[in-house]
Amino acid sequence: MQEELKNKVLVTGAAGFIGFHLTKQLLDIGFEVVGLDNLNDYYDVNLKLARLKELGIEKEIISYNEILESDSYPKFQFIKLNLEDREQLPELFKQHKFKIVCNLAAQAGVRYSLENPEAYIDSNVVGFLNILECCRNYNIKHLVYATSSSVYGQNKKIPFSVKDNVDHPISLYAATKKSNELMAYTYSHLFNFKTTGLRFFTVYGPWGRPDMAMFLFTDAIIKGKPIKVFNNGNLERDFTFIDDIVDGVIKIVTNSKDQNTNYSLYNIGNSKPVKLLDFIDEIEKQLDLKAEKEMLPMQAGDVERTWADVSDLTRDFGYEPNTSIEKGVGEFIEWYKGYYIQK
Repeated sequence: MQEELKNKVLVTGAAGFIGFHLTKQLLDIGFEVVGLDNLNDYYDVNLKLARLKELGIEKEIISYNEILESDSYPKFQFIKLNLEDREQLPELFKQHKFKIVCNLAAQAGVRYSLENPEAYIDSNVVGFLNILECCRNYNIKHLVYATSSSVYGQNKKIPFSVKDNVDHPISLYAATKKSNELMAYTYSHLFNFKTTGLRFFTVYGPWGRPDMAMFLFTDAIIKGKPIKVFNNGNLERDFTFIDDIVDGVIKIVTNSKDQNTNYSLYNIGNSKPVKLLDFIDEIEKQLDLKAEKEMLPMQAGDVERTWADVSDLTRDFGYEPNTSIEKGVGEFIEWYKGYYIQK
């Protein structure tokens, strides 16, 4: 077994969509994992608890700052904790002696940041600072953290490259993610530990968030309700299937080659933008139902097109997203029906 596989990893946001899938894959290949999540109610907490149940955490009521053992994975523990907790978070690092941290915990959502800006500063800025301080003080070898394609704002140059200027975010969510990249650079430079930022593009798949387009469209079409199609459908998204995302993160976590720099930043996406109306067509086809479309103007904070240049990630880690929209949509719909209709 590679030396890396003997390491203990902290995954924050472990009850979230990407964090759940990453945790499961890390456990499947032999890592010891501690999952952290504050289980907030930004979306249905029952979905988060159901993900944890898949990881062997069966309790419906989880006490704050209580370490729970998995019934299914001997190498998995879970703790409910806020990143903003400056007392208990360092205690967790001190106790568990992590080597790698995958920070996926964040207040998500572009539109919600217009309504509740404080939540974004608390979780995404204060919380991220606390993660950096713990990495600095407790000998973390590598911090892998989630940033976002939203940092590109209204960038007209496509595909989006990490070399592009991203000084003009158009949502507070995007601004917090840009600040994470700057903070990580500073800590890597000053305190000599490795940080890798991943600009996630539109991720979808089984166990996906109910505030994301894939879920909203499928749910509404099945229930015979209209779907909201913003910018009159003139949107393109770099829809990326969850398995491709997790494969890329795993490649980074298990890589033992020296990248000759402490600070790295990558796009992680499908690198093939899909028209929103084509995405809806695929959902309709696989459900054998027609959507009632409510055409709406562009939402504040939204962008017209996203498209990831992933060539750096391919060059450095052999990243190759290869899940077709047909396969990805099919897997999501199969999960949706099993979880929401047949249970």
